[in-house]
Amino acid sequence: MIHIELAREEHWPPDTDWDALATRAVRAAIEGTPHGDLLTTAATVEISVRLTSDEEVRTLNAQYRHKDKATNVLSFPMVQPDLIDTVSQNSDDGELLLGDIVLAYGVCAAEALEKGVTVEEHATHLLVHGTLHLLGYDHMGDDDAEAMEEIERQALGRLGIADPYLIRED
Repeated sequence: MIHIELAREEHWPPDTDWDALATRAVRAAIEGTPHGDLLTTAATVEISVRLTSDEEVRTLNAQYRHKDKATNVLSFPMVQPDLIDTVSQNSDDGELLLGDIVLAYGVCAAEALEKGVTVEEHATHLLVHGTLHLLGYDHMGDDDAEAMEEIERQALGRLGIADPYLIRED
């Protein structure tokens, strides 16, 4: 069972059901990976999602990645990717803390405007992206990036969101 522990700062619009949005995004991301059984395991699979300010993300990015700037999403895995399946099956307390995902409102809103999508759609994409990082995916090399982007496209497609990687010609 997936459990999202969500914290939202005031910058993020209050009229959106962020808990439901995050749960849908995380489930869609996991479903498209070999870790899909995490969705039906008896253990509680917990992901912490923090919707916060650019300033907080900048601080975290500087502290953990040595990049003194805000970014759209940060992911902090708590389980090594090769241990995810074994931990979920052998957890003593029936709980797997997969990791934390942190989104910066200002960066997310600016990127959404630039892409011509809603903040909610872009945040969904970033949550899918962040979840994949928690599962061990990355985009350091071209092949890894293409594989990760394809999982993102499929997950977003299941949620009715257009391919965020299409190049728009104006």
